[in-house]
Amino acid sequence: MTLLFLIPQRQFFNLTGFDCVVKKLPNFLSENTLTWFKLTIISAAFAILSGCAGDMDIKPEPIAPHPVIKHSQNAPVVDYALQFQGAPYSYGNESPEKGFDCSGFVKYVYKHDGVELPRTVKEMAAVLTPVPADKIHSGDLVFFNTSGDSVSHVGIYTNGSNFIHAPSSRAGKVMVSSLKNNYWRDRFVDARRPQKNSRF
Repeated sequence: MTLLFLIPQRQFFNLTGFDCVVKKLPNFLSENTLTWFKLTIISAAFAILSGCAGDMDIKPEPIAPHPVIKHSQNAPVVDYALQFQGAPYSYGNESPEKGFDCSGFVKYVYKHDGVELPRTVKEMAAVLTPVPADKIHSGDLVFFNTSGDSVSHVGIYTNGSNFIHAPSSRAGKVMVSSLKNNYWRDRFVDARRPQKNSRF
């Protein structure tokens, strides 16, 4: 920082830095004037330094983070089911450790949601009430006829014409498929809605 001062006869001199080192002054200044001048400059320098230090000591108040709110179009049971994408298919089983078949997967997911469903596809279809095709929403069960014998496959409707299921040993894993796919569209039977806290 450099301070520039005007003295008589339009002569100038510089004060550079905060150590207040005063360069040699013209000879016509008296000793008293020089002493007063030095004291004035030193006082001004300390005031500047004090002001900067004061600003540095001011700490901003901490701002509490806003809670992250999850916005999902899916039913909570669907968000839970989607965590198991990629889990292995295993006929007759119903756990992430051993794997899932189609009804075992649905039963496992809904048990977590407080709904005790029957174990087989046909039993599920028998105890649940059908939902009109234009009223299907996230979390409904979708049933298919893949064997020519009424209902033989089940999945959980997610959103946007998609559903999550454990299709077969050939697919080998839990996955999301589309009802618009020709295979599933042609074999779709109906949708049925489990009710919270229901036991069958």
